[in-house]
Amino acid sequence: MTTTFTEQELLDMLRAVEDPELGYNIVDLGLVYRAEQKGEWIEVDFTLTSPGCPIGEQLRTDIILTLREKTGLNAIRANIVWEPFWTAERASAEIRLDLGYPIW
Repeated sequence: MTTTFTEQELLDMLRAVEDPELGYNIVDLGLVYRAEQKGEWIEVDFTLTSPGCPIGEQLRTDIILTLREKTGLNAIRANIVWEPFWTAERASAEIRLDLGYPIW
């Protein structure tokens, strides 16, 4: 029998994945748009801080390997999406402050 993970549990697991350029986890950066389990599959939609960001494949691999390790499931799909486009407002207040962005 497959264990079912909630979206919040998956997001908590994904906090182990760090953006290597910025040094923050991808969840608190606001890069993860969706994390959902469908039966024995887990699917994650994520974005990058810019279309020219060179770490997309690295993050995809890190997401897949992290979720495989933490859930025990092998069927993980990580999709790069571009809508909505990432902006600093998606990041946590703490990260925005650290990066010099205003807090709204």
